[in-house]
Amino acid sequence: MAPSPTSPRYNWSLEEVEALFALPLNDLLFKAHSIHRENFDPNAVQVSTLLSIKTGACPEDCKYCPQSGHYNTGLAKEQLMEVQKVLQQAKAAKDTGASRFCMGAAWKSPSKKDFPAVLEMVKGVKSLGLETCMTLGMLDKDQAKELSSAGLDYYNHNLDTSPEYYDQIITTRSYQDRLDTLSHVRDAGMKICSGGILGMGEQETDRAKMLIQLSRLAPHPESVPINMLVKVEGTPMDQVEDLDPIDFVRTIAVARIMMPESHVRLSAGREEMSDEMQAMTFFAGANSIFYGERLLTTANPQADKDRQLFSRLGIHPERREAPVDEATHEAALKEAITEQKNGEMFYDASQTNLSEAGRERKPCGLVV
Repeated sequence: MAPSPTSPRYNWSLEEVEALFALPLNDLLFKAHSIHRENFDPNAVQVSTLLSIKTGACPEDCKYCPQSGHYNTGLAKEQLMEVQKVLQQAKAAKDTGASRFCMGAAWKSPSKKDFPAVLEMVKGVKSLGLETCMTLGMLDKDQAKELSSAGLDYYNHNLDTSPEYYDQIITTRSYQDRLDTLSHVRDAGMKICSGGILGMGEQETDRAKMLIQLSRLAPHPESVPINMLVKVEGTPMDQVEDLDPIDFVRTIAVARIMMPESHVRLSAGREEMSDEMQAMTFFAGANSIFYGERLLTTANPQADKDRQLFSRLGIHPERREAPVDEATHEAALKEAITEQKNGEMFYDASQTNLSEAGRERKPCGLVV
């Protein structure tokens, strides 16, 4: 018996996915929104906060990433943050309405020296009553098990693009390395956050093949971040042609159809999207964002702007086990602006002084 249209499938063919991409936009949006509405509250968006716990000097050569040590982007190297400072930021995030706290480090993989501190971060954030998420690069089986035992809920490890286009973007780790890490994460009992980056010069068929790879993970990733490339001066991709916003919306819609029960997240590049484009992506099935001003090493739309957009669209933060009422969330987002602008742990793109901070920081692909 053939599965219903909204049942998770793990056997999508390239022909089927390319046919979805080829649909007239209105038909594609209708199909995606109908499936989205059957699986989620269509007016609810999951809201998370992200902290970069270790920035710069990454040994990987990802061509999109300012954190790579292979490129001169003016991004200063920073050591791993102290556990207590991370927990202070996590508490502030909870106080400002976040239900999930995500921590990212620019590593190829965690070192033995730093890993104990990372485990303490997970335990501490978990003790605050927050969902925990990390992105630390590749993991082996033992590291995945230790993170799971410490209480880590989600692990982010993006596939970035299709297997065929991958070596045009990265040469210091293989596609199989990424799949192996995701396998270790799932085997350890954690939830998976995995997606990709659009606008790196790939073709539509590459986007289709990337989504097929993600949809073959069983079960599907609980979170699927779809990033739009933010071009960074000094990286090999700083002159790549801009992505058509409609192509981005199409990819969101196809991701929603193929992975009906996953959260589809707007990640890097959201600050460059118009309100109208964001509204289209929400209709197409995107239902997760980061709020606030900073996304690893770049800005994302300010908390006040997010609040205003939510109000204009009539959408609200997704309510989990510990619901946050609208008044609390609105006050929290307002407070987040002040809290984050005064936060010494964060980079503020709106206050960049090029003589002090170097070139404007932009996001790493390790975006949850």
